[in-house]
Amino acid sequence: MNYRKKPVEEIPVENTPIWSCTNEDCNGWMRDNFAFDLEPTCPMCSSAMARDMKMLPLLVNTNGDSKAKR
Repeated sequence: MNYRKKPVEEIPVENTPIWSCTNEDCNGWMRDNFAFDLEPTCPMCSSAMARDMKMLPLLVNTNGDSKAKR
C-alpha cells in the first residue's frame, strides 16, 4: 500500500470561448481573451480562425482585454 501518495486535486473547468483554426490539417486554437486581434489568424499556419467553445481549466488574464486597447 502507498500511504504517501497525495490525492489528485480536481481542477475546475468551464465552457470557454476560443478561436480555432479553419485549416483541417492544423490543430491550432487560442483562448478568446488571450487573442490580440478581433479576428485573429492562426499563428502556426496563417489560416483564418473561427469562434468556437471548449471546456478548459479556469485561467485569469491579468493583462486585461488586449483587444480593447487597440
